[in-house]
Amino acid sequence: MANSLLDLLAQKCENHPDYERYTELFNQLDPAAPPQIELVHRATSPILKSGKKLGIFSGSFNPLTLAHTRMVEDTVAKYQLDELLLLLAKANVDKSVYGLPLAARLLTVKKYAENRVRFSVGVSSHGRYIDKVTALKSIFPSTTEFHFIVGYDTLVRIFDAKYYTDFHTELKALFIAARFIVANRAEADIKTIESFIAQPEIRQYASYVSSIPLPDAYAYMSSTQARELLARGEAIEHLVPPSILTTIGLCPRNTKTANIQ
Repeated sequence: MANSLLDLLAQKCENHPDYERYTELFNQLDPAAPPQIELVHRATSPILKSGKKLGIFSGSFNPLTLAHTRMVEDTVAKYQLDELLLLLAKANVDKSVYGLPLAARLLTVKKYAENRVRFSVGVSSHGRYIDKVTALKSIFPSTTEFHFIVGYDTLVRIFDAKYYTDFHTELKALFIAARFIVANRAEADIKTIESFIAQPEIRQYASYVSSIPLPDAYAYMSSTQARELLARGEAIEHLVPPSILTTIGLCPRNTKTANIQ
């Protein structure tokens, strides 16, 4: 559909004064160079001292959904994170770029984060978590605790041997540097997560993995659903945050979601 809401969202973003600058930023990020993370929006209460907790939610945000926002807002509250970084990678391990352009995704994520005092937004040149840790260490104070927030499907990929040259050596380096907080998804509840991490080849890393329960209504949401509805011009207010609706020019209805600052 040429005039779909998905097209309209992309067009609205293209007209934003920062769109060209963000497009150039992604062009400059080099996945073949050392890992790099650039912050495009910083929390008003950022981590400035050592020993604080940074939550990192790295996603494709194609588009940002209420499942994403519920996941990070609940995690910030439950695990008392000092700052939350929403991170969009230029190079994802399993996903090519389709749907919304990267600059458009970045604009929608930034708009969501702008009125939340502990939320920051950044872009990453690399997709692997160990590479993101390397880049984060050059930005945040020493001994900052890194807590990656992921869905169950991402947890499974983290333990897929095809992504490693030396499986356990590389995994140990990752888990020494970071912890993971895992949310249930439609195909996997909390017990499924616990069973997965209890496997003989994996259970040595169990102490580095925690969980965050998502209500079923959120566990079943996906960016794919949102893109399909946007493309058909159908209602999306039950899937995306109000900031995306206002970007398109729609009036968001009352939606009951957490709003952790």
